[in-house]
Amino acid sequence: MTTAVVSALGDLAHRAAHEHPEDPCACPPPTVLADRADGTVVRSGAVVAKAHAPGTDTPGLLSRLTLANDPHLTGILLAPLKPCPATLCDRPVTLWPHGRPVDPGDPDAAPWEEAAVLLAGLHRTPAPHSLALPPMRGPAKAALAVARMHAARPGDPATVPVLEAWHRLPAWARDEAAAPPHRSHFLCHGDLHLGQLVRHPAPHGPWLLIDVDDAGLGDPAWDLARPAAWYAAGILPPEVWLRFLDAYRAAGGPAVRAEGDPWPELDVPARALTIQVAALAIAKSAAEDRTPDEVEQAMIDACARIASLPPELGAEHSS
Repeated sequence: MTTAVVSALGDLAHRAAHEHPEDPCACPPPTVLADRADGTVVRSGAVVAKAHAPGTDTPGLLSRLTLANDPHLTGILLAPLKPCPATLCDRPVTLWPHGRPVDPGDPDAAPWEEAAVLLAGLHRTPAPHSLALPPMRGPAKAALAVARMHAARPGDPATVPVLEAWHRLPAWARDEAAAPPHRSHFLCHGDLHLGQLVRHPAPHGPWLLIDVDDAGLGDPAWDLARPAAWYAAGILPPEVWLRFLDAYRAAGGPAVRAEGDPWPELDVPARALTIQVAALAIAKSAAEDRTPDEVEQAMIDACARIASLPPELGAEHSS
């Protein structure tokens, strides 16, 4: 984003953080927390302003913001500040309380169990009947990643294993909704990873899920798909995966059966997430004129193994 837009976001956050924003203050300058194609986030004091992606479905975003404000989800989703959304350069802007994120430099302290419990609580909460929620966007993001890879490297042999793995998925899993009818009514986050948790109030409040841009109705197994895919690819240690899975089950999460083999529910979503991450890795490495790093290559290699398996075998066999 341009410096002027970042400055405008900082001003919006600053004004929201102060009862009398026109008065002089000793606040540090606004800080850019993220600046990506899917959103720019700027913090001023206790408030964060986010400019959402160009072309954002504003009615869908409003429904998702209403969901985040639902009292039944207090303690699960971080609620936005009001009023919102504003607009900036034809992009919707929302305002949020600042929370302390997961420390990437301390992986042993990563809140896997807390994330699992929050997900289980979200999945168990009935969707509000009065709210026209769109489908959660997890499956759509997988399809977009494959399209982005194809555009970045058309005809490149490096894309073949990813495309073959993609076409081996059931047809319903390549659809934007990607949920069997009997599993399509759950509240889902749509893009679960550790960057989607913050402590609020900072720095020692409880963990909450943030970023409802992809939230909606769908199959809750997709919210477990990223850690499942990392585990299957050998990136997430087995003991961490089992801690996460056990905590989710103990909290009554409906995405997988209460005991026994979880892969009948996780197989297809985990394969789709593997493909999504690998496709983005190929697209990003092409854009940056580099080879994929070790983690990216692990996901690409997992796609090659998935593509070589009989269709009925799952992501648990890709490691």
